[in-house]
Amino acid sequence: MKSIGGQAVIEGVMMKSPAGWTVAVRDPKGEINLKTTRIKKPNILFKIPIIRGTIALFTALIIGIKAIEFSGSIAYQDKDEKPLSPWSLAISIGLALILAIVLFKFLPLFITTIMGNLYKNIATNSFIFNLIDGILRVVVFLLYVFAVGLWSEMRRVYQYHGAEHKVIYAYEAGEELTIANAKKYKPYHPRCGTSFLLIVMVISILIFILIPQDWTFIEKLLSRIFLIPVIAGVSYEILKLSARMSHNNILKVITLPGLLLQRLTVREPDNFQIEVAIAALEEVLNLDKPHHEALKNA
Repeated sequence: MKSIGGQAVIEGVMMKSPAGWTVAVRDPKGEINLKTTRIKKPNILFKIPIIRGTIALFTALIIGIKAIEFSGSIAYQDKDEKPLSPWSLAISIGLALILAIVLFKFLPLFITTIMGNLYKNIATNSFIFNLIDGILRVVVFLLYVFAVGLWSEMRRVYQYHGAEHKVIYAYEAGEELTIANAKKYKPYHPRCGTSFLLIVMVISILIFILIPQDWTFIEKLLSRIFLIPVIAGVSYEILKLSARMSHNNILKVITLPGLLLQRLTVREPDNFQIEVAIAALEEVLNLDKPHHEALKNA
């Protein structure tokens, strides 16, 4: 059974397998539109722990951006809103990255530094300093996710997020991909990107402890940015381990906070949304069929 991942997009779902990825989007007329792209065979770097996680992160970002661009062009085709041009999309992504750095890197570090100036125990103790910085980062993240969830269109994306999880659960259970089968499952999945982000935050606290406490504010901020690939790589390995050992009681405890956090980013989907997720998964699974047919006839 192939490893399947996914992502909710505007009025649709993207499903990814080792062979490629497919986006299924329902247009204003109610029809499901598909876009499928094959993935080149991964090179040897994808087999090296930590490094493969960093590559997977940036690959997922690129695929995610392409999936969102396609979904926007389909979902808004009969509306006054127009899909973003490549330049507008690039600017939007750049602004989003800057916002992420300000919210999740600069702001928590700035507040912690101020607290360190007021309380010397914080300024001189690397563990306490980074623990407070990490807690503030989690708080900012939770507030951000909650605020975004108040947006009506984002709530629909959260429903498609739930549809993605339900359909993947049905596939992993070896069941026929039907709406009835998918509806039986919970909309929360241990390999979800939301759980990954929480793991990233915990790992970042442990890694940032290694940063010398006497570094300046700018040096600490830049180190937090440049260490993102390392943190992502370590977090990726932990996520893969939790998926392989999902029945281990210790790992269940470790992944529980991530599953709880998904209650902010996941909503119960309707049948039409599950249908879209099924269409995406079936299409991406079809990418391997010509290969299997060739083997049969060889």
